Amino acid sequence: MDAVDATVEKLRAQCLSRGASGIQGLARFFRRLDRDRSRSLDARELQGGLAELGLALDMAEAEGVCKRWDRDGSGTLDLEEFLRALRPPMSQAREEVIAAAFAKLDRNGDGVVTVDDLQGVYSGRAHPKVRSGQWTEEEVLRRFLDNFDSSEKDGQVTLAEFQDYYSGVSASVDTDEEFVAMMTSAWRL
Repeated sequence: MDAVDATVEKLRAQCLSRGASGIQGLARFFRRLDRDRSRSLDARELQGGLAELGLALDMAEAEGVCKRWDRDGSGTLDLEEFLRALRPPMSQAREEVIAAAFAKLDRNGDGVVTVDDLQGVYSGRAHPKVRSGQWTEEEVLRRFLDNFDSSEKDGQVTLAEFQDYYSGVSASVDTDEEFVAMMTSAWRL
């Protein structure tokens, strides 16, 4: 475990010990650190916030943490990047049920879910906007797929993107049993 990973673990433990469990608690913590209200954290804001929690980092270490977590290359951390970094790892049971739901969607087994895959599993004909003529059934399925896609909406969802989406959901479900039951019911597994 390198210094950045160790910092993440310490920060996660601190947040949990202060009652910042789940997405809402971590989001509140993020807003508290965002001193300039830019909706993103730079290394200085992160360093100051971590110092308040007793996690002293020098500026180079804070910049290293920001660089590791910064997925969009902006040089700062937005809320999504911050939450993704602090989510606790999922259990094997959760990962397995997510993989099963993905496999149900990935009809041709190529590791990518597209609108073509969804058309064989789901119908958008009953959607109000399809019924009114505003959207096509393909548009409904594409918008559904976009929920799981990364910030780059390319119409293709990989297992990693699907897992990332459900990692966020998982963070707010207390037990494996509840999460597995929810996934099993939602995806009719």
